[in-house]
Amino acid sequence: MEKVVLAYSGGLDTSYCVKYLMHEKKLKVHTILVNTGGFSEKELEDIKERAYELGSSSHINKTILNEFYEKAIKYLIYGNVLKNNTYPLSVSAERIFQAIEVINYAKKVGAKYIAHGSTGAGNDQIRFDVIFQTLAPDIEIITPIRDLKLSRQDEVAYLEKHGVHYSWEKAQYSINKGIWGTSVGGKETLTSHSALPGTAYPSQLEKQTEETITLNFDKGELVGLNGSKDTPIKNIQKLEEIASAFAIGRDTHVGDTIIGIKGRVGFEAAAPMVIIKAHHLLEKHVLTKWQQYWKEQLANWYGMLLHEGNYLDPVMRNIEVFMEDAQKSVTGDVTVKLKPYHFTLEGVASDHDMMKSDFGQYGEMNNSWTSDEAKGFIKIYGNANKIYHNVNENQL
Repeated sequence: MEKVVLAYSGGLDTSYCVKYLMHEKKLKVHTILVNTGGFSEKELEDIKERAYELGSSSHINKTILNEFYEKAIKYLIYGNVLKNNTYPLSVSAERIFQAIEVINYAKKVGAKYIAHGSTGAGNDQIRFDVIFQTLAPDIEIITPIRDLKLSRQDEVAYLEKHGVHYSWEKAQYSINKGIWGTSVGGKETLTSHSALPGTAYPSQLEKQTEETITLNFDKGELVGLNGSKDTPIKNIQKLEEIASAFAIGRDTHVGDTIIGIKGRVGFEAAAPMVIIKAHHLLEKHVLTKWQQYWKEQLANWYGMLLHEGNYLDPVMRNIEVFMEDAQKSVTGDVTVKLKPYHFTLEGVASDHDMMKSDFGQYGEMNNSWTSDEAKGFIKIYGNANKIYHNVNENQL
């Protein structure tokens, strides 16, 4: 029998795919779950057990937190990336690296086919297929859910026909969790006017009393909390636990999907939102005007390309070099006050803070130029406007 590697989550769609690939395609199924921080050890073991019960010839759970941080999250922080000024790419960034691991596993077991459970109406089908086609052009892609356009009832009936009688009661809300945030989809996000109820979010308000924390950055990376040093991954996880208790980081993202339709999804991302905003504030103090300007332009492109599955384009490596180089002086502490449902940035302390220069204080006193020099600068600075309005009268 030929082998197929299935990107597996343990849900209804990928469970259907296991049976379909076995019985209809006559393939030997190998399943892989690529964990980006959304599963507990108990959940991973339960998913592995279910995969074997369904008939998987082999199953692996591959946790890629280190790779995901080093190749994606780090640059999303460097770039202060928020899609449409809102969404920290909580789920979209994961898919690229999950697809890469699926390819690696397919090559390892010598699979002729790769399969996934994406539908034909979303972004994930594109993210997966682009990576598969680029890194493994000789491996054929099979997508049963997309190709057959099955209803949920059709999938349940097929599984029951083949002796699978799990409870497939559909949750009211679709939750996709990872270290960089959690997406929340439901009937409200299918409309343009309805808001998700508070109960739809996995994290509920637990703390009412304000709490002040300090984020410690070294060259753009979160190396500590309140002076206690640890790895960036551990710090993200610790901050998520602290900030999510305040129900911070909830919002709704509206954007253009890769296939051209508008999409809407809720999300909660307590740690990512606090980190990005704190990092951005520190950059305002330590980077020059033009460093900030060009990094913002490039980071916007970086986020869009990553969101749309173009991670393998070499321009991404070029942008990463720029963003990493721009972090040389992004070292210091940022104080943040956590409150129910929101947070405020209190201030920064950094040896590279350019507000501490000897040249002067904004709106107060200049120490390095005379009043006559200021007047002369302003006179020359306005020349372009003066020339235009001298030549083109009555343009206002």
